[in-house]
Amino acid sequence: MSHTSPASFLVWAIIATLLGVFLVFHLWSFDRFKCLKWNNGPYSGAFKRVMTYSYLISVPMIMTYSIGFAIIKYNEGYIQMPFMGVVPKPYFLWHPTARAAITPLTLMFSIAWSLEMVTHLEELSFWLFLINAGSAQQDWFRTAYFKTWALGSVIALTYMPLVTTLTRSNPLKCEAYTALAGSLGSLSLTLWFTPILWTFPSFLASLRREGVDTATVVRLTKFHELNCIRVLFRLLFVVPLLILGVDGIRPHVHINESMFGTDFLMMVAGFGCAISSGITLVIFFPRSIENEISAREATRTRRRNKLYGQSSMMDTYSRADSTMGLSRNVRDSNSFGNTAYDSPGEQHMNLSAGKRETMSPGMTPMSPVSLSNHTEVEGADELASLRKLPPMRPNRRIGSDIELGGFGGNTGALTEANVSTHNLRMSKLNPLVHNFTSPIDMVYQPALMQRSNSSRLTFTKP
Repeated sequence: MSHTSPASFLVWAIIATLLGVFLVFHLWSFDRFKCLKWNNGPYSGAFKRVMTYSYLISVPMIMTYSIGFAIIKYNEGYIQMPFMGVVPKPYFLWHPTARAAITPLTLMFSIAWSLEMVTHLEELSFWLFLINAGSAQQDWFRTAYFKTWALGSVIALTYMPLVTTLTRSNPLKCEAYTALAGSLGSLSLTLWFTPILWTFPSFLASLRREGVDTATVVRLTKFHELNCIRVLFRLLFVVPLLILGVDGIRPHVHINESMFGTDFLMMVAGFGCAISSGITLVIFFPRSIENEISAREATRTRRRNKLYGQSSMMDTYSRADSTMGLSRNVRDSNSFGNTAYDSPGEQHMNLSAGKRETMSPGMTPMSPVSLSNHTEVEGADELASLRKLPPMRPNRRIGSDIELGGFGGNTGALTEANVSTHNLRMSKLNPLVHNFTSPIDMVYQPALMQRSNSSRLTFTKP
């Protein structure tokens, strides 16, 4: 705000920059920025695009707002005023270029705040739908929750910039009304979120009773804890700005004339804004370390096979030739033209002893009958050893998820998506509960689900 100290905006600029760095790092670790593409997979519909870009645009706008005012504040500095001492230079004494930047920067902050409210309203509507919807009510896009979000988003994107534009003639009043309008909207959404936090433990208990897989329960529990922390930092963001906004529209201001009061409230609001936005990023784009490791291992395996594919194939052929071509090797090593036989008496002694060894130099030869018996016994032993091995399961790709193969037929190696798909067929809960990954990412779109005559869910490919 134009009347606060340079230090308050410096803190805002630092934490907003750290938020931007965390945003870049998280999205790179998440999927190498693939989520930023317009067509990111078969489930990147208009809803997901709106939610992704509305959040990602708000972070750079907050960074621009805070860094811009920090530069202006430090360029203008402080001034000695009668009866007030040393105070930040008032806006009407600024350079004309700095004064002209007040309205654009404030308008940018109001638009970013309205986008934040769009994000918070969507999460509020989605969690209410997820808790209250049953298996018969599947389509999130046809419910009253989705319509409420759409209407509320239009209102938020309209009234916030409108308030800033209508009060731009007086920068102090413009900042006060912008802070008041935004804090009232965000505070109402935050307070509406508290009933969800209160009822969510009982919702998790009902999931356990329904037999939902452990991975889904763990994932929802993690999001519940993150939401509790985020609600706390949302309050730290909106309550200080609400105090400054209410005090700024009154005829006699008290808090806004105190440098300590304005700096303290502005710094607390900056920390609340950055931390709550960072938690929103983690919830919208949740990382799965297990899937990331599996994907990296699969990539390394493909590269290694591509690099050493020829040598691997030669080794495979060599092993197959040494195993399956036993009779040919034995026949070659015991040919009449290359081997000197011992006496018939020694041959009779070897055959009577039951030896089934191939002949090497210095050993007793075997008759054709013994060679045949030798090959059959060796083949039977190899077949018996192969039957003792557990069944082999190949690697499978499920969308962007990698299910590693191996030996054994247990279901513990199934990915979370496959386990959710298996449990979904016989569950009475909403399909989004089993397939939940984030409030904006749905593994199976409800519009693609149909109920067959046997009341069993079937999935159609998009």
